[in-house]
Amino acid sequence: MHPDRPTPTDQAAKHAALHSGGVPADRSTPADPPPAPGTFNTRAIDPGRIECLQILNERGQVEQGMEPDFTPEQLLEVHRAMVLSRAFDSRMLTMQRQGEMGTFAPNIGQEACMIGQVWPLTKEDWFAPSYRSFGAQIWRGWSMERLMKLWAGYHEGFAPPPDVNDYPFSIVIGSQVPPAVGTAMAMRRRNEANCVVVNFGDGAFSQGAVAESLNFAAVDKAPVIFVCENNGWAISTPMAKQTRVDSLAIRGMGYGVPSIRVDGNDILAMMVATRDACARARRGEGPTLIESVTFRMSLHTTADDPTVYRDDADVTPWKGRCPIKRFETWLAGRGLLDADACARVKTECETQVLAARDAFRNSASAKPREIFDYLYVDTPDVLDRQKAEYFKRLDRKGVE
Repeated sequence: MHPDRPTPTDQAAKHAALHSGGVPADRSTPADPPPAPGTFNTRAIDPGRIECLQILNERGQVEQGMEPDFTPEQLLEVHRAMVLSRAFDSRMLTMQRQGEMGTFAPNIGQEACMIGQVWPLTKEDWFAPSYRSFGAQIWRGWSMERLMKLWAGYHEGFAPPPDVNDYPFSIVIGSQVPPAVGTAMAMRRRNEANCVVVNFGDGAFSQGAVAESLNFAAVDKAPVIFVCENNGWAISTPMAKQTRVDSLAIRGMGYGVPSIRVDGNDILAMMVATRDACARARRGEGPTLIESVTFRMSLHTTADDPTVYRDDADVTPWKGRCPIKRFETWLAGRGLLDADACARVKTECETQVLAARDAFRNSASAKPREIFDYLYVDTPDVLDRQKAEYFKRLDRKGVE
């Protein structure tokens, strides 16, 4: 930690005071008068219990004394990762609409949350993703071609790359959380100075498995970081119909898990919060819950129509909170990025995605005659009959 830089705890306490008008957790003096109500809502949180962190505001500004000590190289690498994630997302949506891709879950608007939560992880750490995590997966070492195969239904795309300590992503809501905690508990027993990051949505926080995982992790002091991606909607169910509290971070406190609420569209805040949580875990201080407040700008999945259950008025304010745009504004102000560089990065990322698409098209080869081969040692008669009928249909269509 840089000696002249405020600690993240001090930063978060100051932010909590500014946005709630309350008293920071470790201070007894009154807070400065709060500014006009902002968009990062903390009104239902006791600032003495839950820290709230925003470093980079919607205008691309960092408050004096809160600027983190990341290097220019780190900042530009993260920027490129966010742009690449969005380019991949947009291309996947186009491919799905053209019939080349199966149903998938777009991640537009959540790039800061995605990249920030895995940025501090080493190759020895583990990541347990949910199904909206491909930006994080690319950062962790998954090729885009592999992810395209996954979402197109090819089994070879599902398994993590051999040198990547990730779980396969989970479709069953919240089911990835208990195994992540179990991995972290094993790390502690082996005296490994590593950690696990597991993410899940606000809807998954209503699953009992997530609550049980928090309790196990707290009791065991497991080195796991829970990242709740609160994007406002559990498919079509808004937060207000899930819970009586405005912040899900307070749930972690009920299990004795240190918890923080972070502006999930602020890449700097996500990097700081996750880095510090990982450092706690590696020191043997146990789990942390990070509630990342963001918004799902696109569809829940490509099988979804959000216009049925939410109004444009819900979406419009978040267009001005774009995590990439605000980061680019700040980088430009520091002389690290200009309009030409932004355009060049965007073009380069789109070129990378197109190359991955072409590689996917050239390598993805369906093998429809294998679908009965890996189910049973002794195939039941009913499946043998179905297999025979299925092969007749393939023969009629000339399918090998």
